Amino acid sequence: MIPAPPISLAVLAPALIVIGAGCLVLLLDLLPPRESKAHLATVALGGVVAALLTSLAAWGGRGRAFRDMVILDNYALFFHVVICYAAALIVLLSIDYLRRTGAESGEYYALVLFSTSGMLLLTSASDLIVVFLAIELMSLSLYVLAGLFKRRRQAGEASMKYFLLGAFASAFLLYGIALLYGATGTTSIDRIATAIASTPWDPLVIAGLGLVMVGFGFKISSVPFHMWAPDVYEGAPTCVTALIATGSKAAAFAALIRLFLGGFRLVHADWAAVLWVLAALTMTVGNVVAIAQLNLKRMLAYSSIAHVGYMLVGLAAGGAAGTSAILFYLLAYTFTTAGTFGVITVCARTGEEAVDVRDYAGLGRRHPVLAFVLALFLLSLIGVPPLAGFVGKFYLFGAAVRAGFLWLAVLGVLNSAVAAYYYLRVIVTMYMQEPEGPSASLVPSFAGGVALAIALVGVVLLGLMPAPFVDLAQGAIAPLLR
Repeated sequence: MIPAPPISLAVLAPALIVIGAGCLVLLLDLLPPRESKAHLATVALGGVVAALLTSLAAWGGRGRAFRDMVILDNYALFFHVVICYAAALIVLLSIDYLRRTGAESGEYYALVLFSTSGMLLLTSASDLIVVFLAIELMSLSLYVLAGLFKRRRQAGEASMKYFLLGAFASAFLLYGIALLYGATGTTSIDRIATAIASTPWDPLVIAGLGLVMVGFGFKISSVPFHMWAPDVYEGAPTCVTALIATGSKAAAFAALIRLFLGGFRLVHADWAAVLWVLAALTMTVGNVVAIAQLNLKRMLAYSSIAHVGYMLVGLAAGGAAGTSAILFYLLAYTFTTAGTFGVITVCARTGEEAVDVRDYAGLGRRHPVLAFVLALFLLSLIGVPPLAGFVGKFYLFGAAVRAGFLWLAVLGVLNSAVAAYYYLRVIVTMYMQEPEGPSASLVPSFAGGVALAIALVGVVLLGLMPAPFVDLAQGAIAPLLR
């Protein structure tokens, strides 16, 4: 008789709550009222908030399940909070936006919840098999969500391109996992670390880690695996774009950091040069190409690529300082990016999305509060004090300097200066230019206003009072450094 492993569903509680809410949404969608889906959004939001509260209640605890394939520690819980905040903001932004664009459907909220459950599982994965399954659960839902606007050619192109390139990336990831299993005899991240301690330069290990990095490079959209991002960001519904830019990146970085600190900590110094080059290329290409973009969503796509480069600076630095800086930066980046895309969801031009930078000409005069909110989000993305983006970059570049990567930090600062050009261009357009034709106008949305208010409070609070959140990030990273 084969002994069954002990099962502790408490370790999976946040993910199970979100999955349960997704199934409930699908069942309720079969019942009246059929003309409105607002009650489904309420159920989805309730599921995400319940998962968030469950994660907060579990802080400080530690659990393992399924032969240590899934771990619930402070590290996973920190990312649970980030992902649940992102998902809650996206649900709030979606309610009126989907109704206005005619894309409101029950399956949308179910897919958002299923994708969120994959993200939550990915943060807790301590085995490469679970990592792969969680990535597929997250990605398959996002592939469908990207093509939600069925009648738009750009949406179909975005969904197909995202799916095809994602399938190739998954194949690379799975092949890398197979090579690592062949070299070490295990897929457990902890056991891989033990196995390669004596033979770190095994060709199978090097090839396996390289292929795994290709797979993760696609998920986080680092150069040269970033080509899907601009088209997907532009073609997908703006609320879906916000989820891809925040939650999926946070989950992918969670797994990547756990892999490097857990499975490959002993060979991190050997890979530091590769991470240095990836970070430099990613932030430079993202910022330089963003300068030429007039479509706001494409500009933010290249901007998000650049921010991935900044976070790779922390991964190259390694240690407690570098990795905890990534955690704090992801929290700040989530609020800032969700808020920026949120402003786009509450703006319209002649009944369509206002996605051209020139659509926002004169917005500061017509809607001063909305323009001020967007300006604050953009200034945070630049890294202007005392907003959250400045504190995040300060900790990332400081960790790089302490790790001896002075020139990488200098390159990061120079890239931030380049980024200021295209962010400030939007602010100048809002306050110093007059529209030449139809321009963006505010579409009233109570749920969208609540989401923007939450994001704005997060950006300002993290900038003015960063110390408690930095301490939480450092405490979250501690279990991985033991």
